[in-house]
Amino acid sequence: MTALLTVERARELRRRMTPPELRLWACLRGKRLAGLKFRRQHPIGPYVLDFYCASAKLAVEVDGRGHERPDRISHDRRRTVWLREQNIRVVRLAAESVRTELDGVLDFIARIARERCG
Repeated sequence: MTALLTVERARELRRRMTPPELRLWACLRGKRLAGLKFRRQHPIGPYVLDFYCASAKLAVEVDGRGHERPDRISHDRRRTVWLREQNIRVVRLAAESVRTELDGVLDFIARIARERCG
C-alpha cells in the first residue's frame, strides 16, 4: 500500500471509529493519560495503528471479535512482527475490556508507556 493510500485509509478510519475506540480516545486525547501524547488512526508504513504514542513507540490496538478469525490472526501477527522490527511495541486490547474495565486498561497502557519512555 502506498503512503498516500495509507493516509487516506487513516482518515476514513478516523471517521468510522468503533464505540470502544471512541471511548478510549476520549481518555487518551489531549495528553489526558499521564501527560502522554497519543495519535488516533496513525499511519506507519503500510499499516494504520488505532492509537500511537511516539515518545513511547507504543501502538495500542482495540480488537473486536473480527480479530478472532484465522485470516485476521495471521494478518495481525505479520503486522506485529513488522512493527516490532521498527522498535514499536504493540499492545492488543479486547474491545470488551475497553467497555467493561476501562480504568484497568488505562492503568495498563500508562504503565507500559512509562516503561518504554524510560
